[in-house]
Amino acid sequence: MQETWRWFGPNDSISLEKIIQAGASGIVSSLHEIPTGEAWPLDAIQARKKIIEDAGLEWSVIESIPMHNDIKTRTRNFQRYIDNYKESILNAGKAGVKVVCYNFMPVVDWTRTNLMYLLPNASHALRFEMTDFAAYDVYLLQRAGAEADYSPQVMARAKERFDAMSDEEKILLEKNIIAGLPGGEGSYTRDTIRAAIQQFIDLGTEGMREHLFQFLREIIPVAESVGVKMCIHPDDPPFSLFGLPRVVSTADDARKILQAVPSESNGLTLCAGSYGARGDNDLVAMANEFGPRIYFVHLRNVTREEDGSFFEAEHLNGDNDMVGLVNALLCEERRRNKAGESNFCIPMRPDHGHLMGDEIGKADVKPGYSYAGRMKGLAELRGVIHTLETLQKRNSLAL
Repeated sequence: MQETWRWFGPNDSISLEKIIQAGASGIVSSLHEIPTGEAWPLDAIQARKKIIEDAGLEWSVIESIPMHNDIKTRTRNFQRYIDNYKESILNAGKAGVKVVCYNFMPVVDWTRTNLMYLLPNASHALRFEMTDFAAYDVYLLQRAGAEADYSPQVMARAKERFDAMSDEEKILLEKNIIAGLPGGEGSYTRDTIRAAIQQFIDLGTEGMREHLFQFLREIIPVAESVGVKMCIHPDDPPFSLFGLPRVVSTADDARKILQAVPSESNGLTLCAGSYGARGDNDLVAMANEFGPRIYFVHLRNVTREEDGSFFEAEHLNGDNDMVGLVNALLCEERRRNKAGESNFCIPMRPDHGHLMGDEIGKADVKPGYSYAGRMKGLAELRGVIHTLETLQKRNSLAL
């Protein structure tokens, strides 16, 4: 597998030199300065690619070309935004960046309630707490009908939690949920997020799914023409928030996406942390079933709780079978190499590392994207990969 690292561009506090020191050979990046919905110019892609290559690295994956909500709702200027998306894909392919990770999440991107969850070892993790989320949804946002989306037990805890919150805690909770996070597509106010939520609720799950399929029917032929592999990222978390529809949360969702547009350019990002936040998603089985169409991997672990809450765990110590997943992906690499895709490697990156050491308290560290935490996770994953590759090679020679 190719070790990659998410880099937020020239203004990222983590330099390309530091990424090389961490051991990665590939970069996962985006042109964050281009507004959502606008086309990526070829010269801008080439310029960013040159910076990366001049440092001795490869721009392995674009994550992501943000998708305007008009595309997801198919309202207002959706066709112009789709045409712009096509132009961006064409230019990415022409520039030689052949893998594009994207998502189809409505309104909010990845969502957490606590960006500084204290762990027993005094480092900090990202956490999604169902009680706090319900408290925000019902008592702060005051979304119509929100109470019906939570169990009586969660509602009781949410009311108690809300009543105990200080004004500062309420402001921080709202900021964490709707003010925009790395990889997100913007920020909302309380009023604007209510309106956006209702629009998607009215659309419904099957309407949302059909809009995704219509997008893919237009985009995938363009991707095919320049050899680009599109790989959709799962919902994070993989269950409904704010009553919103979810269409990339389960193995069945992934199956439907691949069947809707049966092209090699229509693929998946296997995010272990996102899919793995549901206990009914078998990550190893998904890697085995969808292996030929998995083009990018986020190796991230979570510890799940009964009510749907979870926190970002150590890369090897959460509820997900990371060793089994890596083994399945390495087997897929071997299959592709035997089929003629010589020297094929699936790009993977460590994701959402813990905040630790001297980075605690620094304002320029993006939530989930600390240097030390991700380097630690990458080193742990590298050890697993090396061990499994050695065992696979020995078993192959023994045969």
